[in-house]
Amino acid sequence: MLWTIFAVILILWGLGFAFDVAGGLIHILLVLAVISLVFNLFSSRRSR
Repeated sequence: MLWTIFAVILILWGLGFAFDVAGGLIHILLVLAVISLVFNLFSSRRSR
């Protein structure tokens, strides 16, 4: 589930960055994508 959210946010960030839409919102999406990726990596390691 988190990988899907990460992919969607990353794609939206890439599209927004390419077309220069909504300035600060794009960087917020990138930060959210990185946070979700890190959270997923740490939660995967704990469950093993």
